[in-house]
Amino acid sequence: MNEVITAADASARFRSATPQPSIIPSNIPLISAFLALAIAQFLKPFTVWFKERRWDSRRMLGSGGMPSSHSATVTALAVAIALEEGTGAPIFAVALVLACVVMYDATGVRLHAGRQAELLNQIVCELPPEHPVSNCRPLRDSLGHTPIQVLAGSVLGLGVAFLLRTSS
Repeated sequence: MNEVITAADASARFRSATPQPSIIPSNIPLISAFLALAIAQFLKPFTVWFKERRWDSRRMLGSGGMPSSHSATVTALAVAIALEEGTGAPIFAVALVLACVVMYDATGVRLHAGRQAELLNQIVCELPPEHPVSNCRPLRDSLGHTPIQVLAGSVLGLGVAFLLRTSS
């Protein structure tokens, strides 16, 4: 029994075999990273309120604080890539090294720069009013993260990547 396929049939079969573009992106690692970032930033004012009993909505857009949004982002990215591509994939190696560098920087260089800014702000406040530096704007002192804040961000990123992977 020979079957004859017309050009219209072949075209319809080809269109049904190729994936249709979706409004929602299907890049799970990218979505995981941005979702972890958004959740971490959203949680920051609540952690400030819990610790200091004051509401600071500006923390939602700022760096530093609990949890580390940088750590959440890079951890979610690395874990989502590991779940999708496997831990032997070269792209996972890149994501893992990036995550390590970002988290090391957050607890090292940025944390110490923030502590130095805090000390410099205190010194400037103690200067006499006629000193030329006494009326300059204070330096931002919430730049880096403590190891606990980085760990909390990593746990958040891990959770987001696993939840998105199991829900898709």
